[in-house]
Amino acid sequence: MTAADGTAVILVIAVTIYACTGLADYGAGLWDLLAGGRARGSRPRALIDTALTPIWEANHVWLVFLLVTCWTGFGLAFGSLMSTLFIPLSLAALGIVLRGANFALRKDAARAGARHLSGWLFGIGSLLTPFCLGAALGGVMTARVPSEGVGDQLTSWLNPTSIAVGLLALAMGAFLSASYLVLEAHRRDLVALRHYFRVRAGAAGAAGLVLGVAALVALRADEREMFDRVMDRSWPLVVVGVFGLAATFLLAGRGAARGTRITAAAGVAALVWTWGVAQYPYLLPFQLTIEDGAGAEVTQRWLLAWFVVALLVIGPALLLLYALDQRGALGEDDG
Repeated sequence: MTAADGTAVILVIAVTIYACTGLADYGAGLWDLLAGGRARGSRPRALIDTALTPIWEANHVWLVFLLVTCWTGFGLAFGSLMSTLFIPLSLAALGIVLRGANFALRKDAARAGARHLSGWLFGIGSLLTPFCLGAALGGVMTARVPSEGVGDQLTSWLNPTSIAVGLLALAMGAFLSASYLVLEAHRRDLVALRHYFRVRAGAAGAAGLVLGVAALVALRADEREMFDRVMDRSWPLVVVGVFGLAATFLLAGRGAARGTRITAAAGVAALVWTWGVAQYPYLLPFQLTIEDGAGAEVTQRWLLAWFVVALLVIGPALLLLYALDQRGALGEDDG
């Protein structure tokens, strides 16, 4: 394996970690949006607030890391991605800003109407970002991003595969979030909310399964070579992903906190690596390989070294944050 291959693996690892942590955050925003009116939705929204507040900003660390590593290590591919997929990536960034600003503002707004409006904007941002990131990934998988020049800025992400992958990202986030909220309700002995989110986890899981099949069908029609690679190389990962997420639903219903998070992470990771393994050794299928698109050798080595430093510095801090959150040690004071 070359240094450039190692950097490419790091990129897929960053995507995996961001998917495992960030998708659940976006899913929580979806359930917040769909919780209903102020009175009917107050209890699920309160649980979502309690679960999300301590950790929601931390998950974007991996998105920043992903962007920095990509433009430093693979500048040519980064430029092509940003030029062709400018619209969905800009909308994804807008969604992140809407989420962040309104999640913070809705707690401090003096009027109930302003708090409700902020909640809506928070929910809309939670829909916009995962869909657009998924649609951008669909554009890459269907070879609509050229290695030179600028691809079509509309059809590159508004095509059947991109729409299916974008909706699949939404469904996965909704499923993960609802499963985690079942655990939160179980931990707080909130029986009604436990049933409330278990029903939604089942619905989101079923939707995700249908959308996964739809994404494969669309991919077969859009880009046959990539579809064949998924079927030939990555089918074991697809199986692991489906079984992992099914196990997550069953364990969440039993209130098994530790096992649920492990199976959820394994399921999401397997699905992300389904794409990574199928696309290797291309940065941009099927035009630009990792070797041809990599920057200088010394740059790749420094990126590998800084990845180790980042793991040693950021990893323990994030693990401590998640551990304290699970122990309920990060809530706001009542007084």
